[in-house]
Amino acid sequence: MLLQTCCRRFAAGTPRVPSAMPLRAKITNPAMAGPTAARAYSSSIPISEQPGDEPNDVLFNSNYGLRTITLNRPQKLNSLNGSMARKIIPRLQEWSKSQLANVVVVKGEGRALCAGGDVAALALQNKEGPEGQQKSKDYFALEYKLDHLIASYTKPYIAYMDGITMGGGVGLSLHAPFRIATEKTVFAMPETNIGFFPDVGGSFFLPRMDGQMGTYLALTSEQLKGVDVFWSGIATHYLHSSSLPDLETRLAELQFKDYDSLQQRLQVINSTIEEFCTGVPHDRHPSNSMVGGDLRVAIDYAFQNNSTIDQILEALQGLAESEGSATPPSVVEWATKTRKTILQRSPTSVRVALRQLREGATWDIAETFRKEHVIASRFMEHPDFVEGVSALLINKPKTTPQWKPKSLDKVTDADVDAFFAGQPSLELLNTEGKADTIRYKDYPHAWTGLPREREVLGHVNRNRCTMQEAVEFFVQHSGGKQGVKEKVEEILGRKADVSESGTLTLKR
Repeated sequence: MLLQTCCRRFAAGTPRVPSAMPLRAKITNPAMAGPTAARAYSSSIPISEQPGDEPNDVLFNSNYGLRTITLNRPQKLNSLNGSMARKIIPRLQEWSKSQLANVVVVKGEGRALCAGGDVAALALQNKEGPEGQQKSKDYFALEYKLDHLIASYTKPYIAYMDGITMGGGVGLSLHAPFRIATEKTVFAMPETNIGFFPDVGGSFFLPRMDGQMGTYLALTSEQLKGVDVFWSGIATHYLHSSSLPDLETRLAELQFKDYDSLQQRLQVINSTIEEFCTGVPHDRHPSNSMVGGDLRVAIDYAFQNNSTIDQILEALQGLAESEGSATPPSVVEWATKTRKTILQRSPTSVRVALRQLREGATWDIAETFRKEHVIASRFMEHPDFVEGVSALLINKPKTTPQWKPKSLDKVTDADVDAFFAGQPSLELLNTEGKADTIRYKDYPHAWTGLPREREVLGHVNRNRCTMQEAVEFFVQHSGGKQGVKEKVEEILGRKADVSESGTLTLKR
């Protein structure tokens, strides 16, 4: 009745009532979040707030059918900690059961959505020995519970990747059906740089990226910026940051029928976001970026499937030494830099990450977080994590990390096996529902982003068509989505030959 009254007033032109001030995140009664949260509360890793938690590190707001989560540690680039996770989880569970909550938006205060987990605090804990290491393991259990809850959430969830989005911030955003990049977005999985591994579901989404981009990003900790985050498929939409407040206002006005399915609601939201897309930068066609063109060909070649780390380094060395040949100078420079970068990363992290991605390609979404907790727990006992975090984030000035073992050839197969040994014991929060919701093996909402490479190549393989016909098919199929034309052109320009008659033939 309240919702109907509000809608009638809005339709009649009644002035909008100002939205409430941001709510302090104080949820101490697990019953408020339903039976699932109550079970979690009684477990060994409590979900309710704990003594010492910061009072305003997360702000919640309600505006008609919109619910917002604002990460509010701008001085720490909104780095995620247990205090924040313990507030977000019960609020998401509460909203999932509310008929008044239509859409959830997560965003960050300042110049980051979230720059990662608060790894500096974890490293200091680990120095305390087994007791401190256990606290760190419990933090990752809590974080992965939150990430899986987002990945299997039953309400439309939108992430504003407006600014730095790395590590733990990726876990809060990449599993959502809608991820919005802006000109300020800086994306990375920097874990091999600190003696860790690309977690927060990286085992799932990185191997499923087009070509070998996921493997490249995982092993090097390389950054993608701005519209390149959209071209890569990491973001589903690209907007100018100045449009985000207006989009938020529009999302609050959306109304759904009680019997509308989640799929129908997602389609409405997808169309709504597209209304605010004002175009991609004219000078950033995907063929001129790292995710396309010559550099993308080099990435897929050097990091190709089933390659060992030694074979990857050998391929990079070959490209680096091909100066003067047909290899473009930009590729020679890139290969030299990339090989050097990998050799500077934690050798243990690089080897573990490569195996993680190979195996993760077959894991379902629930299995991913449970197995990642096993790996993360092992890293909390490994010296490279404390060494890497200290060298990069704690020591002033920064120091060069002294990895143990110090080189890739010193990391044995047995060393890597130890990170995958043991039976997963992490109990996830959302375990009730259809398998395609909580245990899927591919994102059920992949259609909200740009066409995947395999979709484009599959269409051309099944149909004799020209470049124009292929582009028109996907533009129409997507409802005229921004960026589809450029993405299809880049894929086929790299992967197909054009005959004299103009038809496309895939390269072998």
